[in-house]
Amino acid sequence: MLGSRAIILLLLLPWAVQSRALPGGSSPDWARCQQLSQKLCTLAWSAHLRGGNTDQPREEGDEETANDVPHIQCGDGCDPQGLKNNSQLCLQRIHQGLSFYKQLLGSDIFTGEPALLPDGPIGQLHASLMGFSQLLQPEGYHHKPQQMPSLSPSQPWQRPLLRVKILRSLRAFVAVAARVFAHGTATLSP
Repeated sequence: MLGSRAIILLLLLPWAVQSRALPGGSSPDWARCQQLSQKLCTLAWSAHLRGGNTDQPREEGDEETANDVPHIQCGDGCDPQGLKNNSQLCLQRIHQGLSFYKQLLGSDIFTGEPALLPDGPIGQLHASLMGFSQLLQPEGYHHKPQQMPSLSPSQPWQRPLLRVKILRSLRAFVAVAARVFAHGTATLSP
């Protein structure tokens, strides 16, 4: 396990050192972003938690949770025409989502979960989110507090359900992000 984490970190090292991939609003390395988003998608889908069923159906009335997590929507400029005209809005939205989930995976919700150990699946996912969000961090970007999750301490009995919901939302988010980068690689790469 430690070997795969080391490989992931080595892949992300050049961009982590730069701390951003979009100097002065230039286009990202779409092929690199596609690779990393696919890897992130694979990690998100392979993360299994002890004692939790990750295939639970959505509950009715789950809108309050759905509204609290970032989604890539039509107005975010992630559609083919939006990417062609100006990809910065979409890339910023993806960066905000990655930062949001990075903070959640580092919260008390995942404390005590063996999978969170640095070489565990959640630890690897967290490290990948950190590296990829740094890759997409625009120059001069500052976090907007209202877009970050409000992390009030969770009760131990809430954590298994919250973990499942967070992973389900993260999987949906990174799946759309991977599609965005696949399209960007196919149509916007030089």
